[in-house]
Amino acid sequence: MKNIVILISGRGSNMEAVVRAAQAEQWPARIAAVISNRADAQGLVFAAEHGIATAVVANKDYASREQFDAALQAVIDGFAPDLVVLAGFMRILTPPFVEHYAGRMLNIHPSLLPLFPGMATHRQALEACVTEHGATVHFVTAELDHGPAVASAKVPVLPGDTEESLSARVLVQEHLLYPRAIRLFIDDKLSIEHGQVRVDPQ
Repeated sequence: MKNIVILISGRGSNMEAVVRAAQAEQWPARIAAVISNRADAQGLVFAAEHGIATAVVANKDYASREQFDAALQAVIDGFAPDLVVLAGFMRILTPPFVEHYAGRMLNIHPSLLPLFPGMATHRQALEACVTEHGATVHFVTAELDHGPAVASAKVPVLPGDTEESLSARVLVQEHLLYPRAIRLFIDDKLSIEHGQVRVDPQ
């Protein structure tokens, strides 16, 4: 039974999708905790209502990113995680923190990486006049949004799309994609070879 710790900063809709999938599909894993850097994150309420332990490590309480990451790591490790899942966690993590969870920390990014890393991905996609957009699940590395990709989902960019309409269509796919990718990890079907993810076909 693997332990999963999920990090959020706000509503945590991807966290909700993961929790619901884990329960509905009876994963051989447990959501050990949901941790936020914001005490007012709405996702903490959902987690508590579903019997999941919650914690807050507020970045504003620490003088540096390094101090915050050290405190966050201590709290995460208290739940003995096999996997750390970033679900709308709006912090850039320091290299030592990332290295500590190398090969066992996933993120979902709202673009078809390597296109449009960083923020405002939907605006970037519209300004670039691409015909396809989407989301990518990847292992987290020290280089922002550049870790080995596990899976992606595409949506068409439609005439008249706004950031809001495109974001909403991508989010629907995120809620399907992220649980599927995490389940592959839980079932030991992912490996990283030469900087690329290999998925066990079985």
